[in-house]
This record gives sequence, structure tokens and C-alpha cells, in this order.
Amino acid sequence: MRVSGAGNILLWGLPADPPIMAVRDALQRAGRRVTLLDQQTVADTEVQLVVGPTVEGRVRVKEETFDLAAVNAAYLRPYDAREFPEVARAGQDSELWQHALALQDILLSWADLTPALVLNRPSHMAVNGSKPYQASWIESHGFRIPDTLITTDPDAALEFWRQHDRVIYKSVSGIRSIVSRLTARHLQRFDNIASCPTQFQQYVPGTEYRVHVVGEEIFACTVVSEADDYRYSTEPVDMQACDLPDEVAARSRTLAAAMNLFLAGLDLRCTPEGEWYCFEVNPSPAFTCFEQRTRQPIAEAVARLLACGANGSGLASAKKYAPQPEFRCAK
Repeated sequence: MRVSGAGNILLWGLPADPPIMAVRDALQRAGRRVTLLDQQTVADTEVQLVVGPTVEGRVRVKEETFDLAAVNAAYLRPYDAREFPEVARAGQDSELWQHALALQDILLSWADLTPALVLNRPSHMAVNGSKPYQASWIESHGFRIPDTLITTDPDAALEFWRQHDRVIYKSVSGIRSIVSRLTARHLQRFDNIASCPTQFQQYVPGTEYRVHVVGEEIFACTVVSEADDYRYSTEPVDMQACDLPDEVAARSRTLAAAMNLFLAGLDLRCTPEGEWYCFEVNPSPAFTCFEQRTRQPIAEAVARLLACGANGSGLASAKKYAPQPEFRCAK
């Protein structure tokens, strides 16, 4: 694993993570130099980072090392190291716990500072931590967003429900939650809203789409399910690859680029009246389930984008392939 030559592609995450492994396999089939930094080896991993006129550093795992300055492209899907069994058993006061957090923080800092192409930089993914803030970006780039209420007032929630008749609720933050439609059985829990800010949204009927943006490439599919949240459906979910209207595809690319995301998963819905809504932009999409159902080569596209970054001077090379970020704040 000793790497010193330029052009290396770094993957950071878990070997059991399907997107990480799908991208690694695609890179290996293409004959690319790829290094997988396994988070499970946290106890045996050390990292040094030096930031000055250049960004340099070294990662050592047991007796093997690689040079961070040799990395020209990286794909990141790290998990919270505190949830690893070994770290959790050691406890918050342990040396291992502190080491795991420090290691994670240093590598995330490197990912923000390196001139390499990174899918995606932690600072650019941070917008996903606030769904209301992300919605302002979405709306400013031409998609409609559902009428939304975030409240700790049970009466306000009831009034919103009466106004829209069909309403769903979900997490305000970037932490995954199950999207559910309000029913009469939820009434007994409304008092809990007073101590838990909750996001309610108008239910939008129509055809659901999942859109993956990889650089300039678009992979879209329709999703047909009777469940409020098809990710947790116990019934069959039908996914079919499809083409988006040119305007919607262009809007999807522009939105991802404005958020500085070279890889993104968009949740869209088109109403019977032809209005396009965007509910969320996922900056680290678990795309493999869609790839398996639709046979769309998403992992191959991610690998091509990483290879583009590794071919030249990191991000500068990849920008020839990916849309230019707009670097502006949402209105």
C-alpha cells in the first residue's frame, strides 16, 4: 500500500459499503490505481497533515503508508467512527475513542483542503444538515418545493394539516428518517411536537423520480410504490430507467453544480399538471440499489469522473468534465 506516485485515487469508507465497493471494482476494471482506506482499521491507523503553501500528509496503517499529496481524486463515504463496535466498547473516555475522532477530523479537514477532486467535500455536503436551508437552494434554481411548516406548536401543526388535507412529516436535519403521512393515529402524539421541532409538508401527488447527477451525466429512473417512503417499503417497488425532459435535466445539473456537488442524488416528483418538485438533494447517495434495479452504469460514471481528476491536476482536470460550480449563495 506504499504509494508515492501521482494519479492515485483514494476511497475512504467501509469495505461492506456497496457504493464504495462498486466504485472500487469499476476503477480496477479500468486499470486505475486505487487505494481503499478501511475505516474499520481505525485502531491501527495514524495520519499526519501539514498545511502550508501545499497540502501534504501521510496515512499509515500498521506497516503500510501512503502519501496524501499523491492523491488526485477521492470518493468519501465515511461512517461515524464512534459507532464502530470496538470504539463504542472502549467508551468516550478511552484513548481509542479520542483517537478515532481525531483521525476522522483530520481526514475530513484534508478532504476540504486538498487540491484533488473530492466526491464530495465535507463543507459542500454540510448544506444537507438543514433541510429548510437546502430547500431555499432548491427553490432558487427553478424547482418547486412543497408548502412546509417547521414548528413546536401542536395547534399550528393541526391547522397546517386541515389546510392541506394530506400532509407528511420527516426530519429537519440531515439524519435519515422515515417519511410518513399523517393519519388519525398520530393525534395522540401531537403533544410531543412541543419538545421536538418537526417538519410537516404538503403531500404532492405525482410520479416519483430519482435522479443521480455524476459530473455532467444524468441517470434518472421512475419509482412506483404504494408506500409513503419507498426506501422502507415491505411491498415490491418498481424502478424503471427513463429520460428527463431536457429542461429538468439541465436544472438538475445546475442545482448540483451550484451546491458544488460533483455527485448528487435528487428526489423529484412531477405532478399530473406537469409541475416539477424537488424534495431533497443527497450529497452522498447510496446509488447501488437503483443501479441494480435499472442497470444504469452509475458506478462506472463515478469511476470515470474520479479517473478524470486523477489524470491531471486533480480538480482542475475534473472541471473540464463536470459542470462549473456557481459559487453563489441561495437567494
